[in-house]
Amino acid sequence: MISFSVLALTFGVIFLSELPDKTALTGLVLGTRYRASYVFAGVAAAFLVHVVLAVAAGSVLTLLPQRIVHALTGVLFLAGAVMLLLHKGDGEEEVRRPEDQSFLKVAGTGFTLILVAEFGDLTQIMTANLAARYDDPLSVGLGAVLGLWAVAGLGIVGGKALMRRVPLGLITKIAALLMLALGVWSLWEAVAG
Repeated sequence: MISFSVLALTFGVIFLSELPDKTALTGLVLGTRYRASYVFAGVAAAFLVHVVLAVAAGSVLTLLPQRIVHALTGVLFLAGAVMLLLHKGDGEEEVRRPEDQSFLKVAGTGFTLILVAEFGDLTQIMTANLAARYDDPLSVGLGAVLGLWAVAGLGIVGGKALMRRVPLGLITKIAALLMLALGVWSLWEAVAG
């Protein structure tokens, strides 16, 4: 059974956390050079792998006593908020152009770039954290995948237009405040529970 509130919360946290990250830029660069559907297929597959790994790791944490899980997730959310607030943009990244425009080459390039660049990334850690916090791997996994795919799609199709309208600093601050609130709430439950 899917919890739409957990799905929506996960989507929001992951979407806002990933917007200021390199995914939108990578998708934008690849999307301007190659067929968007090919790029999205590779990027989407890489994010699916990341979310499955993160949800599995978070599900293992649910085997711990609930107070420890709440304390651990609270600390991780607070660390995520600090990381977002201290993060400086990486600037433009060099993306190698495949020799041809075939589906396998373009999707493979997108898959490889995202798989390597995002491994152990803040959103992967936050997904594991949410899976541990809510003990609802399906809702968390679906929300995280949809959030990551939405950012990738925005980056591929219209990243430049979005970033002209919404300041990246504002997006980062909203995501950090949301993680800060989740961190404080988790720590309060650890102490009160």
